Amino acid sequence: MNNISIDTPYSSGISRIAIEKALSAAGIDLDTLRIGDLALVEDFHTMGRIATGGLTELAGLTAESRVLDAGSGIGGTARFVADGYGCQVTAVDLTEDYCETARWIDQLVGLDDRISVRQADVTDLPFDDSGFDVVFSQHVQMNIADKDRLYREAHRVLDSGGLLAIWDITGTDGNPDFPLPWADRPDQSHLVTSDELRGAVERAGFTLERWDDLTDQAATIMRMVLANPPNPVGLQSFVANFPEKIENLTRALTDGRLRAIRGLARAHKP
Repeated sequence: MNNISIDTPYSSGISRIAIEKALSAAGIDLDTLRIGDLALVEDFHTMGRIATGGLTELAGLTAESRVLDAGSGIGGTARFVADGYGCQVTAVDLTEDYCETARWIDQLVGLDDRISVRQADVTDLPFDDSGFDVVFSQHVQMNIADKDRLYREAHRVLDSGGLLAIWDITGTDGNPDFPLPWADRPDQSHLVTSDELRGAVERAGFTLERWDDLTDQAATIMRMVLANPPNPVGLQSFVANFPEKIENLTRALTDGRLRAIRGLARAHKP
């Protein structure tokens, strides 16, 4: 497996320690930790929990759904799904720091029996063919140059008729300012246009059912977030330079240099 380089925005190695300190400083008892206590710290993507809730609702999950969160970060979506729908979830992330933190939180909130966390590369998944009904991919592809390989792997592990649920950022002709939440420098970012991303999904064998540009909504919500004082248990507790990153993201969404895309794509197999 390809271990992530130390030269990335995701390899601080202290995520668990930082989050534990933030929770403690906010007076939250780890012995009675609830999912709601983590709402502002565990969804490391644009619009946070709002985007997670909207995407999971569109995916039509049930208690029987076999779910893969591909690029799970510290596990926010996996926990939201396992808690809200009662299904079994497999969470995969390349960063061991994030995987360890996810396992720790899963245990604290009593969801470790419903969630399996694996350190793995989303372009080379360690799973058999057709083992999942839904694959979530949120704010992952911006770090991956080979989009075709990413979505071919998602298609391979989905059962026929399964859904790929996407929440992502795409680019335009304008260059965003760095750092951004997924990249400290331009060479760490692999943005493509919305049409190019859509093409990669379709080439992998998917039929698109939804492809919604939610840029205006995302920009409005992110501006509201910036206008409020930061919550002590927020992403800034473990994401380096988070205030600058979120300001650059919000500015680029507002002026259209970045686009926010939500999509649903169905896998078809012989």
